[in-house]
Amino acid sequence: MSLDLLRLQVSSGMVVAARHWRRICHTALTGYGISEACAAPLLMIVRLGDGVHQVAVAQAAGLESPSLVRLLDQLCKAGLVCRSEDPLDRRAKALSLTTEGRALAEAIEAELVRLRRDVLNGIDQADLEATLRVLRAFEAAGLGGAGGVA
Repeated sequence: MSLDLLRLQVSSGMVVAARHWRRICHTALTGYGISEACAAPLLMIVRLGDGVHQVAVAQAAGLESPSLVRLLDQLCKAGLVCRSEDPLDRRAKALSLTTEGRALAEAIEAELVRLRRDVLNGIDQADLEATLRVLRAFEAAGLGGAGGVA
């Protein structure tokens, strides 16, 4: 196989694989009564830690700030997230999980760990590390403004 064909298969395969992974996650999340959209910031807060700024959550979740604000409004209304002013920078909003929000995030995280183990079973660590290097190359290109079709 030529290098260009291999690159094509990798780039287009990522699109298809991402679609399948999102479907798998969506199916798993239905049992928790939360949408995939709301689960993303909830999981980013538990991973980044209480007191994290909204902008850090937006970056980690790959969301634009206005989209994140709408999701946070829903999560706050549901009693899962608390928003407060950062005492060192009153313009910044710090996010924390409520007890209920933490329990839900931890349950979802445990389910995602199980799903990753199932999906990636039999793939050795070296292959996963190589895959991560490939994904990081696409991330870096995206941050630099390169974009386009698969």
